[in-house]
Amino acid sequence: MTRPHPDAPDERARGGIRSVERAIELLQALNRQSVSSIDDLHRRTGIPKSTIARLLRTFEAKGLVAQSVRFGAYYLASGVTSLYCGYNHQPQVIEVATPVCDALTREFKWPVTLALLDVDAMVVRYSTIPQSPLSLLHSSINLRRSLVGRALGLAYLAFCDPQERAFILDVVRRTGREEDELAHDPEGLERLLEETRRQGYALRVPELSQQSCTLAIPVFHRGGVVATLGLTWFSSVMTSAEAVDRYLTRLVESASLVADGLGRLKPDPAQGI
Repeated sequence: MTRPHPDAPDERARGGIRSVERAIELLQALNRQSVSSIDDLHRRTGIPKSTIARLLRTFEAKGLVAQSVRFGAYYLASGVTSLYCGYNHQPQVIEVATPVCDALTREFKWPVTLALLDVDAMVVRYSTIPQSPLSLLHSSINLRRSLVGRALGLAYLAFCDPQERAFILDVVRRTGREEDELAHDPEGLERLLEETRRQGYALRVPELSQQSCTLAIPVFHRGGVVATLGLTWFSSVMTSAEAVDRYLTRLVESASLVADGLGRLKPDPAQGI
């Protein structure tokens, strides 16, 4: 009987490693866009559809992904945060945007926020509140902002891909949150999104806060929206029209600086940047 060479790769181990590689590749692919169908994932990874389906069922059982019933697409769920809770490296967009946000607050004093999409809301990932003398909050890091009521969310929703928007809204309609009520008024929401696209910026829905208001714009990279940038002021100090007149140009310039900075970085497949 021929015995295998001791240095020869073990087929069972190699097969086991490959299954782990495929699981990681699939999670990375899910991370690169908000929602993905099995066909999308197959095209982007080359993994057989039957394998993708089995992995997705496993991820779903572990709380790592969820499925949009209406569209049959999958998206990362909150359970995925358990995979990186001990990892402190910031996404590239935060690293690039940090000095840009800091410069805006030094110039205008008002707090500036960078938000990233997280399934059914925009999440504040960087804020200059600690550097601003003009803020109602002590911190806003990790606060979730409505995609249909908050400026940071509307700036994303209005300018993202239409198919992505439909997937996102399907999820948002099932949150049950009061701030997401506008998602159940398709005509009213579409009018607001059309106005946002026409203006090139978003404003917080006034009913959500009488004390302050936020002006927000999208940050684009590789043809898509990767984040939103917002500046917040006291409503008693100036009107929205005055704030737009004073700050929109610099905010747009700042978003362009972030986009340019991302364009100069080496792509990071794990982050989809």
